[in-house]
Amino acid sequence: MPNLKNQNDVKSLTEKFKAMKGMIMTEYHGLSVAQISDLRNQLRKCGCEYLVVKNTLSKIALKEIGLTDADKYFEGPTAIVVEADDPVSPAKIVSEFAKKNEKFVVKAGLLDGKVIEVEKIKALASLPTKEVLIAKMLGSLNAPASNFVGVLTAVTRNFVCVLSAIKEQKEKAA
Repeated sequence: MPNLKNQNDVKSLTEKFKAMKGMIMTEYHGLSVAQISDLRNQLRKCGCEYLVVKNTLSKIALKEIGLTDADKYFEGPTAIVVEADDPVSPAKIVSEFAKKNEKFVVKAGLLDGKVIEVEKIKALASLPTKEVLIAKMLGSLNAPASNFVGVLTAVTRNFVCVLSAIKEQKEKAA
């Protein structure tokens, strides 16, 4: 019979896994507490959690929500990044952290219920952030209106120039 703490941990993990949009599984063995705290702080800024988890409890929680494809990645010291909104920002943070810390290993990830390999996490990290994409989209939506205003002002500006040229010609002729 599992103890009450483990039951509560599984319940908590199951709720987190149900609410997540994605997850990145990592190996943190050999990192200092300061390095892990730094990573946690960076991830917290983008609304993510970095959790050191028990492999068996994680497997049980994943099984409860119907995700068993990731079981093989829960071997050895495992910590997970749980992302609730934007999968790009945590992928960027984790990829940058892995470049700076050789002992930090990205094992795999989950995105919309499917296992993704490390290469796809790196590809996600190369995408622009959600804020940048929104800004580009708004710029694209704004462009036709700006162009239309430019065309309208060009017509009046050209009309004034033509009138000015006609005036100058009449003054020279007189």
